[in-house]
Amino acid sequence: MLSLDNIFVMVVIFYAFNVNPLYYRRVLFYGILAAVVFRFIFIFSASAIIHEFSWVLYLFGVLLIYTGVKMLFEKDKPQISKRNHPVVRFASRYLPVYPHFVRHYFFIRKHGKLMITPLFIVLMVIEFSDVVFAVDSIPAIFAITSDPYIIFFSNVFAILGLRALFFVLIKVIDFFRYLKIGLAVLLTFIGVKMLIADYLKEAGFTTAHSLYTILGIMVISVLLSIIFPEKEH
Repeated sequence: MLSLDNIFVMVVIFYAFNVNPLYYRRVLFYGILAAVVFRFIFIFSASAIIHEFSWVLYLFGVLLIYTGVKMLFEKDKPQISKRNHPVVRFASRYLPVYPHFVRHYFFIRKHGKLMITPLFIVLMVIEFSDVVFAVDSIPAIFAITSDPYIIFFSNVFAILGLRALFFVLIKVIDFFRYLKIGLAVLLTFIGVKMLIADYLKEAGFTTAHSLYTILGIMVISVLLSIIFPEKEH
């Protein structure tokens, strides 16, 4: 579910920067490699913090509830501004940027100076977005298990699946109009579960029940999108 929303943001980024579809695979390949490294650092750092300070899980729960409620009341689809995006502003101020795409290259040398191309900036924007998604998705997994190895490898498989899902769903992602609402409900549910985990455990609410609930939310949001498609204006 989280991966599908991540894919939608990737599509918006590619469209906003007018990236040639021929270069999607190259950007995604290097984006996945960097995402694995960042997730490794984030997961094991968070696991060490939680091991020392268990109350951090409650902060994760509050963060997920805030994110879910915020997404639920946001009506507009995510927009990417090429000029105002923080990554673009950072690159323009501190890095030598060549103003035009140069085929599939991330770097070029002009007049003896190494410069980055707009395609590399797109890669940076995608990595920045992945870090933002990790702030939501990784705490959500900590609600199911505290084993950092399970969390890391589940994230690795999800990231590897993103590349294949991207090319499958890029043409149909707009049909899932209720995906954002489903994701908001999902994050809110996981956040609440993290806050009242002890009470749920006493009531007999197991990890299997959590997985069934998550699967149900995902299936319902997709089915509603199919049954009630967005009307054409």
